[in-house]
Amino acid sequence: MKKGDFIIIATVALAAILSVVLLFSLSKQGSRVIIKQNNEVVYDESIDKNVNFNTGTNVVVVKDGTVFVSEANCKNQVCVASGKISKKGESIICLPNKVMVEIK
Repeated sequence: MKKGDFIIIATVALAAILSVVLLFSLSKQGSRVIIKQNNEVVYDESIDKNVNFNTGTNVVVVKDGTVFVSEANCKNQVCVASGKISKKGESIICLPNKVMVEIK
């Protein structure tokens, strides 16, 4: 490996690290939780309000400024495995049940 190759690799690695750091540092805490089912808003409240919301197919938990799907009657459970979200622009989607949870 030549000296120029090392400089190019180091520059690309540094740019990637800076991009990740900026992405996480610029993400802002969300203020609202919006739950849509079949493309219709069924819940729109503050993220600070603790609640368990049952869509009939999924149970969405809003607790301590975070949101997660605790139960779903679909086969693959991807939405349950998604974990907690809290930042503006993050979402959890359950395709089989047509449920979308979004932070604004």
